[in-house]
Amino acid sequence: MSLIDGFGRSVRYVRLSVTDRCDFRCVYCMAEEMTFLPRARLLTLEEIATLSRAFVELGVEKIRLTGGEPLVRRGIEELVAELGALPGLRDFGMTTNGAGLVKHARALYRGGLKRLNVSLDSLDPERFRALTRTGDLARVIDGIRAAREAGFQRIKLNAVILKGRNDDEVLDLVEFARKEQVDISFIEEMPLGQNMSHDRGETFCSSDDVRAAIETRHTLLPTTETTLGPSRYYRMADSDSRIGFISPHSHNFCAACNRVRVTAEGRLLLCLGNEHSVDLRAVMRRYPGDLERLKAAIVAAMQKKPERHHFTTDGDVQVVRFMNMTGG
Repeated sequence: MSLIDGFGRSVRYVRLSVTDRCDFRCVYCMAEEMTFLPRARLLTLEEIATLSRAFVELGVEKIRLTGGEPLVRRGIEELVAELGALPGLRDFGMTTNGAGLVKHARALYRGGLKRLNVSLDSLDPERFRALTRTGDLARVIDGIRAAREAGFQRIKLNAVILKGRNDDEVLDLVEFARKEQVDISFIEEMPLGQNMSHDRGETFCSSDDVRAAIETRHTLLPTTETTLGPSRYYRMADSDSRIGFISPHSHNFCAACNRVRVTAEGRLLLCLGNEHSVDLRAVMRRYPGDLERLKAAIVAAMQKKPERHHFTTDGDVQVVRFMNMTGG
């Protein structure tokens, strides 16, 4: 058995959400007032570990833990240690808002986590608070530095750029990444969930615009480097920091898609921008311990993976679930 979809694409990368909860309320990710899933509907840590093992045995090389915010999930350090020991898992990462890294970074690194992506959309404390609604910028920066001190070699910042809200900080974010010796990816906002804080059609900022801003100061050299994710990476001649662009609108990456997502309640999402999915929690709870049946369900689901998403930049919502429900 192997994970090949109906368009001949090989799935080698899984993003696993461990919770829909978060201690931030980022404007592009969720509403300010949220109703989260009852805990009984979430996958248990044991189910997440079983699911991870099934995917790795099916040829998945990379797992990234997401949320919500994964570091608010009780038992996350133990889960990381269990997944970090999976034979055949070559790339093990986590996407986090960074607020919990001072507390958890050392244990995560000891547990076998290899990569960290940290969301950072502004370097201005007041603007950062406005974009996250609850976040403390100083705490996130302390977390990034704690992760580097813990031993993480590859840390990447993720910045969602919104016109009129933080597009004037692109160069500042690049300079921060260079100073801190980390990578940074700039992301086009995705139309997930009904957003009342801003008009997505008005705030859309393309990767081409961001790249043009950076090139007023730095020459960007294209590379063929990949982390199995959607970032297109560039180098600068005078820095080890890489600049990445994730461009679901302007440079659609669906043709080479090698990824699926699993939500915190165990729904296998075959595409970020579509609702095609399979309930893997139901399989695990109906047939506990039956790894072969679970693997067969995952393999069969690959034929439901659509060819592409159809995001637009006019502000229309294509998918009603928020990003925290999807797995960041």
